Amino acid sequence: MQLPQIRLESTFAQTQIQTTPAVLEIEQPGPEMSMEQPQAELQIERTPSRMTIDQTKAREDMDLKSIRSRIEEAADRGYEDWLAGIARRSQDGDELMMIENRGNPIAEQAKRNSESPLYEFNIGWIPSAGSVKIDYDPGKVEIRAKANKPVISIKANKASVSYTPGKAEVSLKNYPSLKIDFENLKFVGNNYEQSI
Repeated sequence: MQLPQIRLESTFAQTQIQTTPAVLEIEQPGPEMSMEQPQAELQIERTPSRMTIDQTKAREDMDLKSIRSRIEEAADRGYEDWLAGIARRSQDGDELMMIENRGNPIAEQAKRNSESPLYEFNIGWIPSAGSVKIDYDPGKVEIRAKANKPVISIKANKASVSYTPGKAEVSLKNYPSLKIDFENLKFVGNNYEQSI
């Protein structure tokens, strides 16, 4: 028995895509920079130190006195001796004036005036402590400094951009097709039969 058959043979469509990639070019020039550093301003004012040493008293303690000092000393000592003499004579007069109060003022005054005074003696050529006077002024140093800020100049250069867009071309590589084939297919009518 032969069965009728319909045969279908199809071919799918095939597309093809051809692309050209995009191109992006960026060029960045470096910035232009300049820097200048002004020098700092510095001012120094100095008052020199000063030292004074006065050894007059030390020299006097060692009996190395100036003429003026010796004259002043002798004048002072004479004045003090004169006052002491006046006081002594006044005291002697008062004692003689009160002779009635018993005692022997004349003998006592004679004894007192005939005795030699006791002198204290020490090493005379060593200056006394603190006889050298030292005065010191340390002076001053004034420093004025002014720092100047750096001068910085920066110029930024723009980037150079070049862009080429890409392309995509789409086309059919193979068109679709459909092939139909019949076999054992017959048309049967009234008293009529035909192979298709």
